[in-house]
Amino acid sequence: MPILIIAIAELFGTALWFTPNAVIGDLQRAWSLAATDLGWLTGAVQVGFLLGTLAIGLSGLADRRDASRLFAAACLLGAAANALLPLAGGLWPAVGLRLITGMALAGIYPIGMKLMVGWSPGRTGLGLAWLVGMLVIGTALPHALHGLSLLDAFRLPWASGVWGASALALVAALMVGRLGEAPEVAVAKTSTQGKRPLVDLGVFAIAGYRRAAGGYFGHMWELYTLWALIPLLLAQAWPEASRVGLALGSFALIAVGGPACWLGGWLSQRLGSRRVAMLGLAGSSGCCLLYPWLSGAPALVLVIFLGLWSALAVVDSAHFSALSARACPSHLLGTGLTLQNAIGYATSVVSLVVLIPLWPLLGEWLAWLLLPGPAVGLWLIGRALPGPANDA
Repeated sequence: MPILIIAIAELFGTALWFTPNAVIGDLQRAWSLAATDLGWLTGAVQVGFLLGTLAIGLSGLADRRDASRLFAAACLLGAAANALLPLAGGLWPAVGLRLITGMALAGIYPIGMKLMVGWSPGRTGLGLAWLVGMLVIGTALPHALHGLSLLDAFRLPWASGVWGASALALVAALMVGRLGEAPEVAVAKTSTQGKRPLVDLGVFAIAGYRRAAGGYFGHMWELYTLWALIPLLLAQAWPEASRVGLALGSFALIAVGGPACWLGGWLSQRLGSRRVAMLGLAGSSGCCLLYPWLSGAPALVLVIFLGLWSALAVVDSAHFSALSARACPSHLLGTGLTLQNAIGYATSVVSLVVLIPLWPLLGEWLAWLLLPGPAVGLWLIGRALPGPANDA
């Protein structure tokens, strides 16, 4: 039951991440925004998340304070900042609110992973797979909302969707606040209270952590850029599709990663997280390599291949964290997971900024510039990890 509670709370909490994407046209009309202004709203969340994860990770706050209370407080802060968005009245106040929302998300996603690790001893890969699967579906939801908004039967005032996401975050705060910290984690935190430096980077001295985190960084070079490219790749592969078809198709191609994560969690109970991570990295490397050569294939073939690529690109995501959690001592667990998220997310931002502008020039051949990420990650994870991290 705790695994299910945390997974659902993670879905509800991370619904804050992409709320402007579902109402971007309404914001543009309400505030007379230029197309170039819209990137500020997404960029502000990215910067806020990066700053928040660095602050939590470097300070060790994730291991100094009760994770359930930190998660609940972050949900409350994010819900409030998000709920004020329709009242911002213009771009720059909205950017400030999205920056705060991003910082709040830094206390929701990685802290949710720490909670899941604590409540799923011996089943870390399975628990994290459920959590990441929920995050993937939450990431895809804006495309579904956009598609539904194009249908007259589902039209609602645009602010209702924003406030609905805030309401879900409040429910997440209540769910995790009542659940509390896993007993074993609470004992470990109490036993190390007052014995840690203000900034603790000890996790990077652990070889197993460095290699698992390095694999995650390579994975993140590909993942978010692939998600950003999927609407463009789908439109190229299926040129006769309607706007509704492209929006709902993009949702489906990204959301397929949710069940893929759950399948990866099930496989990890039989194969171990390291093998599942290697399977995902090898598979997505192959997709990066092959996709450009499929241009000219029937639309159905290309769409199915994109679905397979999307699934393989995320099936391994939870298992880098499982390997890192297995390598870290309990008193550094929250710090290790948060710092891994911070650096991985920064890697994805660099990939997005560098590669997406090349789409008009390279088209589907851009896939080859995604290839180094999973390929290097596979090399790092494929190397023997010391101790039990091999079989996490």
